[in-house]
Amino acid sequence: MAENPKLPPSLGSTNDGAAQPSNPTWDRVLLARHPKRPHTLDYINRIFTGFSELYGDRFFADDPAVVGGMASFEGRQAMVIGQQKGRDTKQKLHRNFGMPKPEGYRKAMRLMRLADKFRRPIITFLDTPGAYPGIDAEERGQAEAIAVNLREMSRLGVPVVSIVIGEGGSGGALGLGVANRVYMLENAYYSVISPESCAAIIYRDSGKAAEAARALRMAASDLKSLGLIDGIIPEPPEGAHTDPDKAAEFVKQAIRTALEELSSRTDKELIDDRYKKFREMGNFFEEGKGA
Repeated sequence: MAENPKLPPSLGSTNDGAAQPSNPTWDRVLLARHPKRPHTLDYINRIFTGFSELYGDRFFADDPAVVGGMASFEGRQAMVIGQQKGRDTKQKLHRNFGMPKPEGYRKAMRLMRLADKFRRPIITFLDTPGAYPGIDAEERGQAEAIAVNLREMSRLGVPVVSIVIGEGGSGGALGLGVANRVYMLENAYYSVISPESCAAIIYRDSGKAAEAARALRMAASDLKSLGLIDGIIPEPPEGAHTDPDKAAEFVKQAIRTALEELSSRTDKELIDDRYKKFREMGNFFEEGKGA
């Protein structure tokens, strides 16, 4: 896994065509949103065999923005779950642009509990601009569904590996991301807020998204230096969309390494590892300092 990934070519524009000051972090945001970038199902089809998708949250409905099911990883059964964006307009509408509703998170948790029961490792792919903020989602308990996932994922007694493959938008991504090992593709981003929303709040101008992206330090190299992720997965030189097979092979290597490291650990060791990992995030005080 790359520690100092090669910078992608400068793109210098937003999705709506507005000019933006070029900077490496913003370039990565644009690559993370590239319309041809591989999504969850693209990686599942290239990395796993025998994928059997499971549907529904057993409370309300099935959410196509979250896909998951049992699959085989190099001969070992695993549970694979991820957010799925659409490729064309029809698919984007069907998948709600990769923005899960409460039933998506509840479906994911149902599958995780199933994996925990049958002692299967869990691999999640994070790729969402954020959880769906619509009134219907709020009425059905969007915040509660994400909160339950955060709590219950911390208690799972099986290895959990999460990979940010595109956009890692706030709690919408974190709802599937409480893992023993969290990796990012080098041109993905992971942030508490989108650059446009941050710019609208801080600068009162969403057109300053590139400036906000730099300030947020949302690129993989920034998050690795802050200890928020465990590793950076390299991509083909011009981005994962230029060679999905090679990108999938890099992801496969990261999953293999993580599972080899975690498989020998006991339930308690896995839970303690996860708890310690997330408790230390955002703690910038050295032990004993000021004593």
